[in-house]
Amino acid sequence: MKRGFACSLLLAGCAACGRPASELTRLEGATMGTTYSVQIVDLPGASSRGDLHARVHGALRAIERRMSTYDQGSELSRFNASDSTEWFPVSPDTLEVVAEALRVSRLSGGAFDVTVGSLVALWGFGPGGTRRRPPPEAIAAALGEVGFERLETRASPPAIRKRVSGVSVDLSAIAKGFAVDEVARLLVAAGARDFLVEVGGELRASGRNPRGEPWRVAVERPPPAQRAAPCLLHLLDAAVASSGDYRNAFEEQGVRYTHVIDPRTGRPVSTGVASATVLAASAMEADAFATALMVLAPAEGLRLAERQGLAARILVRTDGGFVEHSTPRFPERAPSHGHFPR
Repeated sequence: MKRGFACSLLLAGCAACGRPASELTRLEGATMGTTYSVQIVDLPGASSRGDLHARVHGALRAIERRMSTYDQGSELSRFNASDSTEWFPVSPDTLEVVAEALRVSRLSGGAFDVTVGSLVALWGFGPGGTRRRPPPEAIAAALGEVGFERLETRASPPAIRKRVSGVSVDLSAIAKGFAVDEVARLLVAAGARDFLVEVGGELRASGRNPRGEPWRVAVERPPPAQRAAPCLLHLLDAAVASSGDYRNAFEEQGVRYTHVIDPRTGRPVSTGVASATVLAASAMEADAFATALMVLAPAEGLRLAERQGLAARILVRTDGGFVEHSTPRFPERAPSHGHFPR
């Protein structure tokens, strides 16, 4: 269920046209195998840029040390390497992310499932993997270790447990959203009120940009639909996450296989959904549901989003090009529904 970058900033800060009393501070760096960007209007007086940057970077590094599958010493990697079915102590942060993942798994009927780690590795999309189409018997064997029902959480003391020893957890489809929310909490605690946080394309906006307007972002379209006008969103105290099938894939014998794995079948998705964008109150929720909408059939995914009160938009590949579908709550600022050139 690992995903590619599918959201990009557009005129988010607009510093050159900001009001004279407003100053935009930018903090940038690398984390989780991608990049992060933080834009703050009128830095809180008690915080220096350097101090706040160090605190943001430290918070992100701490999340990596807990939830990365690329760091063999991380909390999650050590859990995955263990064959034990006993309770495994974890940080409150890891518990929070896993608990939210299981909630979305239940709501989506297993379309979102962080126990998909064995399948991600089998198809070569994991750390150091070689991308290939595995034999059916290998997929069937891996499916025996997949299923959100095979993972449990305990609130006090915080711990997670495997019900099957081979369960492998991959939080890549939700951890970046959590990281965005964590940075937002840090900024609010520091006294910031107007800011935009982005980690690997997942975003959360608070307050307004330097012009006193909602933050403006653009959602990337799958190629070659990138030739069409971008989908513009104006964010005001909201989060947005996008998922796409076009940045991380391989082709074998004329068949294209995307990195988005359906945990119910063990194979890359073939729903025709090219990208999914979700707006929600938190980036973690938007992150997880965007992946679920990539796995579900288009109509089923939209029904899920509507039941959860989410604003969502999907682009579906057809013989005539891309067709856009969205829930009624998706902002009217997005382009009208219709076909985009293939």
